[in-house]
Amino acid sequence: MELVLDRVSKQYSNKIAADRISESLKPGVIGLLGANGAGKTTLMRMICGVLKPNSGTITFDGIDVSDEMYRDVLGYLPQDFGYYPNFTGKDFLMYMAALKGLSRSEAKRKTEELLVKVNLENDANKKIKTYSGGMKQRLGIAQAVLNDPKILILDEPTAGLDPKERVRFRNMIAEFGKDSIVLLSTHIVSDVEHIADRILMMKDGRIIWDGSRDEAPDDLEQFYMSKFAE
Repeated sequence: MELVLDRVSKQYSNKIAADRISESLKPGVIGLLGANGAGKTTLMRMICGVLKPNSGTITFDGIDVSDEMYRDVLGYLPQDFGYYPNFTGKDFLMYMAALKGLSRSEAKRKTEELLVKVNLENDANKKIKTYSGGMKQRLGIAQAVLNDPKILILDEPTAGLDPKERVRFRNMIAEFGKDSIVLLSTHIVSDVEHIADRILMMKDGRIIWDGSRDEAPDDLEQFYMSKFAE
């Protein structure tokens, strides 16, 4: 299982958001660290096939990310995911499961299992418009993993979560990374320092550091800040 980025570039008018990025990603949790505007979201959207690069290719086990087959193995939580305010949390997950091709019985099983995992089982029958920001984010995480994706792309997934929820989330992602490629984009070092097998640091559309957690200094926050001061 391998996701390959080969000299991927994306430019908006006079801004280069991704500059000839080449990476090979294998199962595990990969933390993508970078300040706002570094190009993380653009890179994530290209990996999801939402945006087309100006040049270069992105493939998963030889399948281009624009291929329909790729959708079956992908889970994606964008920074601002869309939801239907008058749906209940449970109805929303059942609806998303149907879109992802799950049978009704499998959709019901996965929905109930994930509502517990993201601590929404007691709010499952409440309308999403009554949810707090953190509750909506937890629902977004649940919809992203409904189809047990082989590639899970999470763009700033802990926004709106309180400290206890962050810990629950990190444990869930660490478990998921045992069998899947999980790419987690954030500007918060603590989101990835304890669960990432590999860390990428991005600045001005380029990957400026790539290594395992063991290869980075113990004080990852200080190391991260020093790379961006260069």
